[in-house]
Amino acid sequence: MTDTATTAGLDPATLADVLRLAGSTGFDRIQDQIRRTGGCADPIHLQGATVTRDKATGKVLHSYSTDTEPGGRLRIACGNRRASRCPACAWTYAGDTYHLIRAGLVGDPNKGTPETIRDHPRVFATLTAPSFGPVHNRPGKRPCRCGIRHAEDAPELGTPLDPGTYDYAGAVLWNNYASELWRYFTIYLRREIAKRAGLTQKAAREASRVAFGKVAEYQKRGAVHFHAVIRFDGPDGPDSPPPAWATLDLLTDAIRAAAARVEVDVPASGHQPARTLRWGTQLDVRPIRAFGDGEEITEQAVASYVAKYATKAAETTGTVDRRIGNKEALVLLGIPDHPRRLIEACLDLHAVYPDRKLRDWAHMLGFRGHFSTKSRRYSTTLGALRQTRADYRAAQQREALGLPDPDDEEATTLTLAHWAYAGHGHTPGESWLAANIRRDIQHNRELAREELTGGALDEHGR
Repeated sequence: MTDTATTAGLDPATLADVLRLAGSTGFDRIQDQIRRTGGCADPIHLQGATVTRDKATGKVLHSYSTDTEPGGRLRIACGNRRASRCPACAWTYAGDTYHLIRAGLVGDPNKGTPETIRDHPRVFATLTAPSFGPVHNRPGKRPCRCGIRHAEDAPELGTPLDPGTYDYAGAVLWNNYASELWRYFTIYLRREIAKRAGLTQKAAREASRVAFGKVAEYQKRGAVHFHAVIRFDGPDGPDSPPPAWATLDLLTDAIRAAAARVEVDVPASGHQPARTLRWGTQLDVRPIRAFGDGEEITEQAVASYVAKYATKAAETTGTVDRRIGNKEALVLLGIPDHPRRLIEACLDLHAVYPDRKLRDWAHMLGFRGHFSTKSRRYSTTLGALRQTRADYRAAQQREALGLPDPDDEEATTLTLAHWAYAGHGHTPGESWLAANIRRDIQHNRELAREELTGGALDEHGR
């Protein structure tokens, strides 16, 4: 068995489970369930039943029960956004984020934004964290401060030159308050816009709106920074043109001024001194055009970039994507030195700043905000996109079963359903099967997009 498993690239336990699975009477149905989840790595298991009746006659039009399923369970996708947890569901989440951001750039009447929005001033801004100590980096063609010209994938990139003097406490506190800095930035941005327009804040608000969609990204050093699409709209939001004074230059200047104004005070506590948290000096603001040139970037590139980082978190720095409650776990998990020190700082500071819940977010290096957010009128919502997909699949199912459309006024159907959670995950053999199905689905998607676009794909194959 060991030689056979090695030949197949599987460990003996996984191979044994694959053979058990392949020989089971419910194999075809298990395979179908996994395929319907897109090859989800950690599916939710449900038990229950549904019955659809004609409301007038009481006749059963359709019934389903998990009693007929292998193991008496139905698998559904976990829906986790993190690629480290579930590549299949993260791919769907990234796609939804891509369409959400793109709809706010090029317009899509089905997603709440007119095509005229393409003429509105909009920029792609990146707000970063300040320095907490010198780190190994790649400063253009020059060597790093350490004297070495690092390769792009060098493991020391982002790690401190001197860990003993690096401000680990300041780094995790900055991450922890990053969402507050963003909140103040949006407040000051509106004030700076009014100031530059020569208007009161009320008058500026009545004449224009500012919309945004943003995503958080971890730098190699473990500090969070934000990428944001920021757009000028008219008084009625995306459906109205912005006033003549709402120019690209005014928006850019207001962003820079607002970022410079933001300060969040953290009072002294325990052995920690008082701190004033600010944005870093590396602020990047670039115009977005339909077709980029020089410093301008395209709508497609921006949407793809935001979607890419919507599925990533602190695990990109070498930590894990699960909660860590004590320092002993860090040794068992083999966390590299730099992220380990950041996590230890969170655990040490938890008692000093109990209201900041640093221990609960130690695996996120202190960051406790949402990874992707948007203003209300930027474009559609992730919930609306998911509902559209669910409605489409439900309509397909009704058509296959010959059931009437519930929106039909003459339809008199009544559906009763009961579901209960029954676990999650795969056996080793099912995990192997899901990985192969996931790879095949991704391959087919890429081939289809190549055929539709003539090979002109972006970095996400969209």
